[in-house]
Order: sequence, then structure tokens, then C-alpha cells
Amino acid sequence: MKPLTEQEIRAAFVNCTKGEAKRLSVPRDLTERPWGDLDFLGWRDPQAPDRAYLAIELDGRPVAITLRSPGVTSWTRRSMCSICMTTHTGGVSLMVAAKAGKAGQQGNSVGAYLCSDLACSLYVRGKKDAGIGARLHESLTLEEKIERTVANLVAFIAQVTG
Repeated sequence: MKPLTEQEIRAAFVNCTKGEAKRLSVPRDLTERPWGDLDFLGWRDPQAPDRAYLAIELDGRPVAITLRSPGVTSWTRRSMCSICMTTHTGGVSLMVAAKAGKAGQQGNSVGAYLCSDLACSLYVRGKKDAGIGARLHESLTLEEKIERTVANLVAFIAQVTG
């Protein structure tokens, strides 16, 4: 993923108002992010633990969405992220995004189970460890796993924007 600036991220939000995009918390460490290992940028809001955000480049332009989720839970149940297929004990959250446009204004939303820390790209590449048994053995190559992760996220964003 190409590095994004704060201004590019704020302008990319599709499921919130411009005022909300202007007020939300953007990571301060954008220059230090491992952009070469990221398929998308995901982060949680430190001031509002129930809010998360993600940005991805689609068709040469950034697209960002706001998400709501419960704060980090302490359950011990094992769950799988629907984006990167990593299993976690307590590290997966149902994240809900308001639909873009009129549908979102009417209260319609879509949800997916995602890694609570939104570090899917790093889990797929083995740069971050989710614990024993987190990555099931697959015959897919790393490139195929990355492609699947991106395709799953693109499909989720299509649900938000469609």
C-alpha cells in the first residue's frame, strides 16, 4: 500500500459526514507505519475504544470507512477473522459499518468479524503473532493469502458503499 497522509485519509471517508471525518482520530505515526507490509491501514480510536477505522486504495484512490465495535474483550473463545482468516482467542470483534449514502442515513449497516487490532496484513505475512494455532496450515502461497485478504476486504467495502 502506498503511504497515505492525514489529509488523504480524512478526504477518503465514504460512510460519515465531512465534519465527522474532520474530527476523528487519525494515527499520529503515519510516517512510521510499515506501509510495504500493509494491504490496508486499520486503527482504533484511542479516545473512543468502540470506534475503529480503515483505509484501502481502490482503483488508484483511497477509500476509508468508520467502524463500531465493542471494546477489546476478555473472552477466551476462539474466533476467526473473516478478512485474513487468522484465529484468535479473544482477538476478533464484530465490527459494524454504517452503509454509505442514504442507506446509512436511514440506519442501515453491515458487519464483519475482524481482527480487533486491524493488523490483518501483518498476521498474514507472519510479521505479527496471534498465538499458537492462529494461522491454520494452508496450501496457499503467501501471495494467494494476501490476494484473498484484499478480496475479502474489498467485498466488505463494496457492501458498505453498495
